[in-house]
Amino acid sequence: MSGTPAGSLVDAYDLVIFDLDGVIYLIDRPIAGAVEAVTRLHAEQKSLAYATNNASRRPAEVADLLVGMGVNARPDEVLTSSVAAAAALAERLPVGAPVLVVGAEALRAEVRAVGLVPVERADQSPDAVVQGYGPQVGWSDLAEASVAIRAGALWVATNTDRTLPSPRGPLPGNGSLVAALRTALNRDPDLVVGKPEPALFGTAARQAGAERPLAVGDRLDTDIEGAARAGMDSLLVLTGVSSAADLLAAPPSTRPTYVAHDLRGLFDADSVVRLGVGSTPAGDQAGTLVVEADGWRLSLSGQTAELTGAGRSLHALRLLCAAAWSGHPVPRVRPGSEAAGTALRELGLSD
Repeated sequence: MSGTPAGSLVDAYDLVIFDLDGVIYLIDRPIAGAVEAVTRLHAEQKSLAYATNNASRRPAEVADLLVGMGVNARPDEVLTSSVAAAAALAERLPVGAPVLVVGAEALRAEVRAVGLVPVERADQSPDAVVQGYGPQVGWSDLAEASVAIRAGALWVATNTDRTLPSPRGPLPGNGSLVAALRTALNRDPDLVVGKPEPALFGTAARQAGAERPLAVGDRLDTDIEGAARAGMDSLLVLTGVSSAADLLAAPPSTRPTYVAHDLRGLFDADSVVRLGVGSTPAGDQAGTLVVEADGWRLSLSGQTAELTGAGRSLHALRLLCAAAWSGHPVPRVRPGSEAAGTALRELGLSD
């Protein structure tokens, strides 16, 4: 089986589920090529959905943000962890129950929308604490949540993403703030509703009536693992959090079906590769494992790895993954050819 999809990758799927931060935009800036990719999908009448762990905006606000960037998005295409968290609370609490909200106004609005009452202090006797990302969350918010949870309130987290991608690099995400409470309380949340839990993916597929969806994300531990839990194929794009080095170290639960530098991989067969196929060991030569494919040759001996040959950088990455995922840890790779040096630099794997 070839490591490159035949024709356009997206043609094999009836729904594309996009993550947002790190895939479509960084905070409030569109990623190069993202608007064009979504516009093309609309032109080809492909069903789309957006599933995000970021709980700081309501679906309508997310749609407005996307429209402002040139993406023709509708609120009903957007699924957020704040909506999922509010729905989970509504299933567990009576109408009118007080909920201490740690997060942005969007999360408070979703709590109100399901008939619950947002509160801000532990002395208001909340039945639950819901915690989501908000740029203004501070120590006093976490302190109130800590007191409420110790008093018996249900603790629900919208997600546990450690970081949030930005043009300046990764910033602390909701998971970092959840970790602060976890340390203070010496326990985990009672419920986490966002990715890698499969609920957002499953809801998107049901709403679209899709039989073969493709999930597109930038994080192995949320987007890709969540897609795997939902039984979906996935595409990792290297425009956000997870890097090529992270991919090499990925456990089976977080390995994507495909990898691409960016969203061009949805359409251009030369800009995407399928992982886990097409790369087989050429043999053990005097204690050296040799793997070859697509013009590349990887030699592994002890703590030494050398890449030689020439080809596309993504094909080199597929070769490296084949070795690493077959139980042969790939140490720092040195280039054995000029083309190998270029490929390793493109992948962020060079010194």
